[in-house]
Amino acid sequence: MHKVIAFYDDRVLDHEPNIDADFLPERIDKRIRHLLAGLPIPWKYPEHPGRLQAIQQLLEKAPIDGLQIEGGKAATHDQLARVHTTSYLSDIFSLRGKNAWLDVDTTAVSPGSIDAAEVAAGTAIAAVEAVMDKRTQSAFALIRPPGHHAEPVRARGFCLFNNVAVAAAHARSALGCERVLIIDWDAHHGNGTQDIFWADPDVMFFDIHRAAPFYPGSGHLEEVGAGLGEGTTINVPLPAGAGDEAYLKAFRDILAPAAHWFKPDIILVSAGFDPHWHDLALNVSYEGFGALTGFLQQLAEQHCEGRLVFVLEGGYNLESLANGTRAVLAVLAGNTIPVPDTCGIAEVQAAADFHRSAFPTS
Repeated sequence: MHKVIAFYDDRVLDHEPNIDADFLPERIDKRIRHLLAGLPIPWKYPEHPGRLQAIQQLLEKAPIDGLQIEGGKAATHDQLARVHTTSYLSDIFSLRGKNAWLDVDTTAVSPGSIDAAEVAAGTAIAAVEAVMDKRTQSAFALIRPPGHHAEPVRARGFCLFNNVAVAAAHARSALGCERVLIIDWDAHHGNGTQDIFWADPDVMFFDIHRAAPFYPGSGHLEEVGAGLGEGTTINVPLPAGAGDEAYLKAFRDILAPAAHWFKPDIILVSAGFDPHWHDLALNVSYEGFGALTGFLQQLAEQHCEGRLVFVLEGGYNLESLANGTRAVLAVLAGNTIPVPDTCGIAEVQAAADFHRSAFPTS
């Protein structure tokens, strides 16, 4: 059994956009209202506090030996400014205590959102610090709002600050890490993280996701970085039906040799759970998430003394979000790494055994 620390802070629940509230600025509000009016069913803001409450409830119902919970902290302006422009931060901070639409991706803030976003980014930093201080080999920042769509100058896709990028920049600037590997397995491409480190040779960004035109429409195979950072951006776009086998093959055949070449000092994971079939984007199972975690554990042990930090991103079906998160934490805590089956094979075999006696062969 290993010890793993999950970092959580109740302040992240204060981000709760209510689409029935009055929003600013007026032009975006009118455009959003027009879009929502055209939908065939009522629309609720999908990124809500219940996401983390579902994870908490499952961990209370099915506790994990070796899992320790610690609180988070708010990121400072200087820590955020490593990856976001000062003008963007000024605009975001001016919305503290207000309701506002930030763009037509339906990214919004409520009165508590800016404080929650600061805590989300700071809690990702706290997880990295715990690993670098050797208090634990691995950690998981259970945070919201998510971050990987947030660009240096723009909030996007439910994301305000790019939490994993803030944590990676902190690892390099303050904790002595020369090279950081970021792995994003969310179903949606991490366009913001890619943008931030596009020309940075010291941050490798590996993103496996459902291919465009699936949101946000980026992450094409040919997007490999630029300048000194050319080759340190790796995109693996997948079709809608892809699942455990495709993810594991990509980890074995692409990620492993890339990490061997790059030699990271720490590995960060943007862990979204919308690749599970309940979220209707891809076809990853709970066993698949566990197997991917075990693979990354071995990769971290091989290259960076086991230093491995997960940062929560998307996942909007509460059942698969909670169970997927628990599957990762269980492996990090030392439970057996599952071996995922090809979906349906075991059931077909059981059915074949059941029916075989009805069709005797001479």
